[in-house]
Parts: sequence; structure tokens; C-alpha cells
Amino acid sequence: MELAKSFEPAAIEAHWYPRWESSGYFRATTTPDKDAYCIMLPPPNVTGTLHMGHSFQDTLMDTLVRYHRMKGENTLWQPGTDHAGIATQIVVERQLDAKGISRHDLGREKFLEKVWDWKEESGSTITRQMRRLGASCDWSRERFTMDEGLSTAVSEVFVKLYEQGLIYRGKRLVNWDPVLMTAVSDLEVISEEEDGFMWHICYPVEGCADALVVATTRPETMLGDMAVAVHPEDERYQHLVGKHVRLPLCERIIPIIADDYVDKEFGTGCVKITPAHDFNDYQVGLRHHLEPMSILTLDAKINDFAPAEYQGMERFEARKKIVADLEAQGLLVATKPHKLMVPRGDRTHTVIEPMLTDQWYVAMEGLAKRGLDVVAQGEVKFVPENWTHVYNQWLENIQDWCISRQLWWGHRIPAWYDEDGNFYVARNLADAQQQAGAGKTLRQDEDVLDTWFSSALWPFSTLGWPEQTAELKTFLPTSVLVTGFDIIFFWVARMIMMSLHFTDQVPFREVYVHGLVRDMHGNKMSKSKGNVIDPIDLIDGIALETLVKKRTTGLMNPKQAASIEKLTRKDFPEGIAAYGTDAVRFTFASLASHGRDIKFDFQRCEGYRNFCNKLWNATRFVMMNAEDKDCGQDESLPLQYSAMDKWIISRLQQAEQEVAEAFGSYRFDMAARAIYEFAWDEYCDWYVELAKVQLNSPRPQAGEGLGERDWEAQQRATRRTLVRVLETLLRLAHPIIPFITEELWQKVAPLANKSGESIMLQAYPLADSGKVDTAAVEQAAQLKEMVNACRTLRGEMNISPAQKVPLVVLGDISDLAPYIQALARISEVAIVQGELPDADAPVAVVGNVRLMLKIEIDKEAEQARLSKEIARLEGEIAKAHAKLGNESFVARAPAAVVEQEKERMASFGATLEKLRVQLAKLG
Repeated sequence: MELAKSFEPAAIEAHWYPRWESSGYFRATTTPDKDAYCIMLPPPNVTGTLHMGHSFQDTLMDTLVRYHRMKGENTLWQPGTDHAGIATQIVVERQLDAKGISRHDLGREKFLEKVWDWKEESGSTITRQMRRLGASCDWSRERFTMDEGLSTAVSEVFVKLYEQGLIYRGKRLVNWDPVLMTAVSDLEVISEEEDGFMWHICYPVEGCADALVVATTRPETMLGDMAVAVHPEDERYQHLVGKHVRLPLCERIIPIIADDYVDKEFGTGCVKITPAHDFNDYQVGLRHHLEPMSILTLDAKINDFAPAEYQGMERFEARKKIVADLEAQGLLVATKPHKLMVPRGDRTHTVIEPMLTDQWYVAMEGLAKRGLDVVAQGEVKFVPENWTHVYNQWLENIQDWCISRQLWWGHRIPAWYDEDGNFYVARNLADAQQQAGAGKTLRQDEDVLDTWFSSALWPFSTLGWPEQTAELKTFLPTSVLVTGFDIIFFWVARMIMMSLHFTDQVPFREVYVHGLVRDMHGNKMSKSKGNVIDPIDLIDGIALETLVKKRTTGLMNPKQAASIEKLTRKDFPEGIAAYGTDAVRFTFASLASHGRDIKFDFQRCEGYRNFCNKLWNATRFVMMNAEDKDCGQDESLPLQYSAMDKWIISRLQQAEQEVAEAFGSYRFDMAARAIYEFAWDEYCDWYVELAKVQLNSPRPQAGEGLGERDWEAQQRATRRTLVRVLETLLRLAHPIIPFITEELWQKVAPLANKSGESIMLQAYPLADSGKVDTAAVEQAAQLKEMVNACRTLRGEMNISPAQKVPLVVLGDISDLAPYIQALARISEVAIVQGELPDADAPVAVVGNVRLMLKIEIDKEAEQARLSKEIARLEGEIAKAHAKLGNESFVARAPAAVVEQEKERMASFGATLEKLRVQLAKLG
């Protein structure tokens, strides 16, 4: 039962997590006797490490899961990891590059063996780190997007969509990474403003002396121009529409077309149209039946469709030569500096090219309509609600989804080709062979599926689909998806569409969209900025020099490394302290307000570490006063609760209600605040001190007013209240701070007549309005106000905390006098009737009670203090008077609010009158 003198989080965390996991407390069942609650973990990259975004998100999910588990629900937090096609392949390729080997040297099969080896070596890092954070996932059900069951689901979905005419192969424009040599999604493209140039080029009109001047930031693409477009209402060029221009540097004639896409007010009002190398131009080309002509190879060199002098040149080298040749021929009108958005691959940082390639696509229109309908009908709700608009906007403007990637790591596309180029989509080679017929030699498509394809199936594939499992029946639809706003389209929308299509159910009922975790200055965290914080460093602490080394190792640019080192030393002059998991989790929860990015505040971390220490010390006090003593365990013995006991029990009901409402609306910040304020401000700072007064009251002697049995009943009730409110508080706080609450609960529970293996298995506290004693709440509020008034007087009179002074009170406060005497450092309390003694002593007014510290005072200082308080009250009265004199406020505000304002003004007036009398007495 003994509790250590100080809270040491590392030892407690190391003890409890393995015990929780090995005892099976995280495991869900498929029994139908309980309501089901399920959250799907957004699968992190299998070879990744935990970052602040993960930690924030995982804290919120674990809080919900622990809360619902304690509510008695059959709770599943489904964990798993994503194979992360591009990210993982790049890591392994770089490892091989360091040895002078390329993946092509190894061949596909050997290379994939290396990737699987790397996955086995580093694949458990992030799940180990999640355990450090206290994540109570059902690890017995952990999945991987390329495990056998999920791979079966992926093939089944592909084949069915193909059979339904929703998957097709076509040549269209995609984002192309010429280093990785693959199509990439929009999410893998980072567009940032860079300095460049705008080149103005003259295109001579065929058959006359006119010429059109077009402007471009990518002159090398002019080799693939198929038209020049003008706005149909632009009078300057209407006479030229239908004519042709000679394409500079090429032996080609291209048409002048009219299209609304052109902004006639921008530049010259003439736009070169290159359908094979620009997404907007591609759409213009479709409208005008222009044949796209690609002039780049897949590794971004000029191909054989261009003039011979440019063929084989790297694209940016070709740009220089083309500009020089245009200038030499007198066709370069101007070169102007220009800021432009440049799309770069998030992994390779190379400039992404729109490229015309053969790819596999999913037709999205019908799927999107159903996805829009379920949100409109409220079957899926977004929290905060404004994200519904973003979701709708994306789905209303949806394009077909390019699902193929030119990689080796991933789910290989289940399509086989014969020697004639015909393809057969099938679940396996045997099925494909049967489709092709005897004598055909088949080879499987070299491409793999977009990582987001398997991720879109996550809510139902992890539960065993395509088999109709008990898990699928029990947990789908899942309860809530916790995710960032950046993947609403890439992941959230696709899960909704795929789940509806294949299970006829929504994947989740609610989507809680959280903000982005930023650094202490509000900047986005990135390795290049050197401001990334490792959440494990927050838990364990890290020395400054180690932190500097961690942030700068591997940087090739010495200037960048020096800048990052300087920033690190400035922000963390003493390194990062060890805050422990609970303090870090409490910080995340306290910052999780709706719709806002989070500026991570280290001071809050420190504050919540102090909160944990406060809780620990309060528990030590309770145990010292409760162990081996009568805490009301015997329900047959009498109990006499004081007003202060009834107050803290009442206040606990309010906190329980506030926390339940906060969790119900995903206001983790409000839940954290309610727990913090109750634990620190009410229980520790007030009730523990009030309980000391009650417990220190001497046993009555024979013949004294209070009988011994009544005194014992009061003592018993105080200890019972101390213990039971603390035990309930620990359960209330457990979902957010699991480790310290478990450790303390194990010590406190027996004193509160509670038994069980773990706090995790206990019922979550529910508010009971029948336990609210309004009179006790009002009495406690009055007591607090009087104690604070005495403390304020002491502070203003510079009375030492060690010095006890007498107090004279005008008013009936006999029940509260012992508390005031103890908490306000009073030597004795004298209660008088009629008037306070005529003395130059400081006086405070609380309602109908006047409090006088019986000491000699500096008369001028007391006059100044009273004058200042009178001025403050006059200001408050003026504000309240203005509100009540505002017809709009009185008409629109709820009646209770108007009445409250009237009461405040009356109270201020009564206090003001008493202070004026006191000031008059001082002359």
C-alpha cells in the first residue's frame, strides 16, 4: 500500500503497459451482449517512426477508446500499418545506392526480398513507440496492408470493379516523378513559390505579317504545342481564329483556336496549348480534338518527336538551348523575372512533370454520388461540421482516380498480358490463363496499385472482408474516424465510397477532423527546418547536445546545419526535460480544440507534469490520513457529512457531467480543463485543506456540545469523502492520463471499498444530479470568497504568511469560522453583532458579511485601497447599467442572463455602499 514519496513516471509506465497488454485488457470480443465501439487506427507507414502528429492523434483515439471501454462497451481499437509504397521503396533503394547497387541490378524478386527484410527489421518501431504513449490497441488483431488477408481483399475489389466496368486502362495526363519513374498522387506533390522567369515568344501567323506573342514559364514544352488559344470575345484576335501559326524552332503549323479558358486580361491574351504537358491544356485539347504530342521521355529528356538538335537533352538543359535559339532567331520578345508555383515530389524534390502515360483508372462519378448522399442524409457526420463543405466540394468535382504506380513494392495489379497485348483481369494466374485460353503465355502487369487503394478498404478489410466474419458484423460501421484535414479526400472520401460499394454500409458514423501540430512558434514542423520534436524525447527527456546532433546529422548543407543548431540552442538551452507520458498526453488533450492548428507549448507540458505531481501528493496525504482508519467501508456505521463534504461531492457531479459532454462532442480540451480544474482548484487546493480542519478537530470531552458518536460519524464521513472523491477522480481522469491513475488507483481503491485488477476495467463515473446539494455549494462559495478576501487583505497589508492575526466578523458565520481561521492564517475569530469596532483596521465586504483584520494600519494606504475598490465597483455598475439600458440586449438575451445581470448590479451596489461607509469612517 505504500506510495513512493515522488512521482517517477518512467518506472510506472514500464511496469503497467506490459501488464495491461499481457492481461488482455485491450482485447475486443464479438459477443453481441454489449454495445460495440470501434476506432480504426489510420495506418502509419510500416517503417516509419512516431511523430508529433501521430502522438497527438493517437492520444485522442486512446482517450476515446479507454473512455468507452470503461463505459462497458465492447471496444475495439483496430491497429495496423501501411506498406507505404513509394516511401518504403525509396528507403531501400537508398540503402542499395550506398553500396553502389540499383534495384534493376538485383531484379524485382531479389529487390522485394530486401524490402521485406527491411520491413521485418524496422517495421515494429512505430508500434513500440505507440505502446510508450499508452495506446490500448487490440494488438492481437494487428494488420498490415500487404498481409495475406488484406492482399486478398485488394485483389477481390480490383477484379469486381473491373467486372462492373468501373476500372479501365487508358492514356491520360498524370503527375510524373522522373526520378522515381512513376505516377504520383496530388498528396505526394508539394507546390511552393520559387523565383523563375516568364519568356515572351513570338509565334508568326501563317500567310500574313501578323504574329501572336505568348508567355510561358516552361519554354521547353513549346516543342509539344498543338495550338495557340485566344478568348472568343477578344476583339484583338477574332479575325485570326481559324488561321494558323508557325511553331518556332519546329517545322509544324498549329491552329489558332478560341476558348473560354483564356483570360483575355492576362498578359497578351494568347496562350500556348500543350495537351501532353499541362493539365489545363489537356482539357482544352479534349474540347478542340487536339492530338496530344509528348516531347519528354519518362526520365524527362527530350524525345524523338522533337527537332533533332534537342533530342536526348535533359529538360532544363534543353530549356537553355531553346531560349538561346529563340533569341538568335529574333523570336524572343522579352524575358521577365516571375514568381511561380513549382510542383516538386515530396520524396525526391524533383520537379514533377504532367506526363501522358498508360495507367489504370477507377471511374468515380457513381461512387462519388453515393458518397455525397450519405453525408447529406447524416449517415456520416463531420466534426467540426465545416469540413462537410470541403468533402462535398471535392466529391462534386471528382476526377477518375489513377490507381497504378510504376513501382515494385506494393500490391501488383491483378492483370496479365498475352503476346498480342490483350490483358486479362483475374484473381490469380490460373483464372487469367483460363480466360486467355490454352497455349497463351501470360505475364503479369509490372505496375503496383496506389497505396491509397488498399488504404481505402481499411475499415472492412481489417475486419475480415470478403469473408462475412463476426468482426465485420459486430464492428462495421465503426464509430468514429480520427484524422487530419489533409487526407479528407485521399483517404476519408475513398473509404466512404469503397465501404458503401462493397458492404452497403458507411465505414464510420462520425469523422473527427483535428488540426496540425506546429512548433512553439506556430511553424509547420519539418526536418528541413530542424524544428521536428520527437514525442519520445518529451517523455524521456533529451540533453541539448544530443538534440543538436539528432537534428543536424545527415544534413549536407553546412549553412542549414548551422542555422538549425542555432535555433535548437535558442529554443532548448537546457535540452528537453523528461515530462513523462501522462503529462504529454494531458498537453495534447488540452490543446485539442475544434478546427484549430496546435501550437505545441512546452510550458503546458511542464504545467501538466506539475499537475501529476499535485495528484500524487494529494493521494499521499489521503493515504496517510485514511490507511488503517475508518473510511466508512462498513456501510452500517453512521455518517455525518459536513457542508464541505457535500460541496465537493456536488462539485464532482458537475465535473463528471462536463467531462461526459466534452467527450461526447470531441472537445478534449474542455474535458482536460474540467478534470484539471476539479482536481487542482477544488479537490487539492480547497477540499483537502478543508478536510484537514475537519480531521484535526479534537475528540470531544464528556459534556461538550458534540457527542463522541457524532464526532466519529463526522470523521468517518470526511475520510470516506476524501477517499471516494479521489477514487472517482482517478477513474474520471484515466482515459487521458492512464499510467498515474492506474498506479494511484491500486493504492486508493481498497480504501474506497473498490476491488478489481485494473482501473481500466472499472466503470466510468456518471453524474448523479441527486447528489448535488445547492445549499452546500452556496456555502462553500461564500467560504471561498471570505477566505480569499482575508488573504487579499493580508497581501495588501504586507502581513507575513507566518504571522497569525485576529479577525472580527460582522455576520453569522459560526459554521465557517474554523475553516477561515485555518485557511486564512487567523489567530482567533470574533463574531460581533450590530457594528464592527471603531478602529483603523482593514475591512473586506463579502455579501452581507464584513471582515476586519484586527491590526493597526497605515490609514492613508487603507484609504487608497478602499478608493481603488470603490472605483472598480463603480465601473462594474456602469457596465451593468449600460447593458440593462440597451433595449437590444434586454430583448435578445435569455431572461436568466438579464436577471443575472440585475442581481450582479444589485450586489455591486450593496457592497459599494458598505465600502463608502468604511471609507467615511477613515475620514
